[in-house]
Amino acid sequence: MILFSVGLYFFWYSADTAVSELSQFSGVDHWLHQQHSAGWSFVLIMVGIMARLIMMFFYFSLFKYIFLILGSPIFSYLSEKTESIMEEREFIFNRRIFYDDIRRGIKLALRNFGWQTVYTIFILLLSLIPLAGSLAPVISGLVECYYYGFSMLDYSCARHKLSTAESIRFIGQRRGLAIGNGLVFYGMHLVPFVGWVLAPSYALVAATISLYHQNIDS
Repeated sequence: MILFSVGLYFFWYSADTAVSELSQFSGVDHWLHQQHSAGWSFVLIMVGIMARLIMMFFYFSLFKYIFLILGSPIFSYLSEKTESIMEEREFIFNRRIFYDDIRRGIKLALRNFGWQTVYTIFILLLSLIPLAGSLAPVISGLVECYYYGFSMLDYSCARHKLSTAESIRFIGQRRGLAIGNGLVFYGMHLVPFVGWVLAPSYALVAATISLYHQNIDS
């Protein structure tokens, strides 16, 4: 929560500064001052607002992956601890497996960030099309939920020795499960403070339980 709040402040400040300096560098401010046109002023104000919102949308996507990378040691531990409780066995910490899971979580987060960036560009282009653009926020939200749920589910896949390619195929066949996990995660953020703190752990435990009775190894 603290990381998100601090990051949000500095990103909004930098986004506002970037848009303002770009406007001055391109000469748009000087040109607008010469035009004395209320219509053009309104258009450029809206363009500035949209640019800031797009940059904030990018921040939310970027922050999610920063959080997943920084939290990978905790998520790896929590997933294995959850399964050991369900199997009623003693949890034995394995340092090598622990570090392997962290490296895999970071690698997968970077991979998902790349693909989500590509999809985001297409979604932004879709938003410019009348009528069809109204679907852009819905599609964007589902993509966000899918990739977050994907990361949570992969810890169980890694523990069952699935390669990255096998995990991608396995979870891809269960897109609804990944999206549902991400929806609950983001939905919990509607509860101030408590939801923000508990949402990541809840999503990870829910992902581990949901895959426990499925034949992952096959």
